[in-house]
Amino acid sequence: MEVEMRIRGLLVDPVNNTPIVILKDANSDTVLPIWVGVFEASAIQMEIEKVSTPRPMTHDLIKNVLSGLDAHVHKVVVTELKDDTFYAVIWMERDGRIISVDSRPSDALALALRVDCPIFVDEEVLKTSKKAQTAADPATNEDLRKWLEGLGDEDLGNYKM
Repeated sequence: MEVEMRIRGLLVDPVNNTPIVILKDANSDTVLPIWVGVFEASAIQMEIEKVSTPRPMTHDLIKNVLSGLDAHVHKVVVTELKDDTFYAVIWMERDGRIISVDSRPSDALALALRVDCPIFVDEEVLKTSKKAQTAADPATNEDLRKWLEGLGDEDLGNYKM
C-alpha cells in the first residue's frame, strides 16, 4: 500500500551538513527524511520557490521532453529502502501505455514538483525506515524523529546554497 506524502520542506542535517528533504504524510504526523545531494536539493528548492532560470535545468529539461513526447506523469513512488539507500519509480503514461522508470528519489521529487503530480511512499518503506532508525541508535534517532515532527513552517524551506 502507498501513503501519499507531501514535501514539507528542506533543511540541512546539523550532524553531517547534508541536505534533507522532509516528506510528510498527507493525513498524519508521520515524516520521512530523505538525505539528498546538494544539487538535487537545489533543484527541489528552486521549484518550491518558483525560481526561474534563463535556460532549462535538468529537471525542467526532463519535463519538457516528457511534454514533447505527450507523456503524462501520474505519480512518483518511493518504493524501497535497501542498505540505507532509497529507491523510487516515476509512473507515467504515453499513448495509453503505462511506463515505470527507475529513479533516485531526489530526481523523482524534483520532477513531481515540476509536473504537479502526487508523491507516494510505500508503506513498507515507512516501516523499514523506522526499524532501521530504531536498530541504529534508538536515542539519537528517536530524538531526530521528534525534532523532525516538531518542526514548524518557519523551520522549513530555509535551505540555501
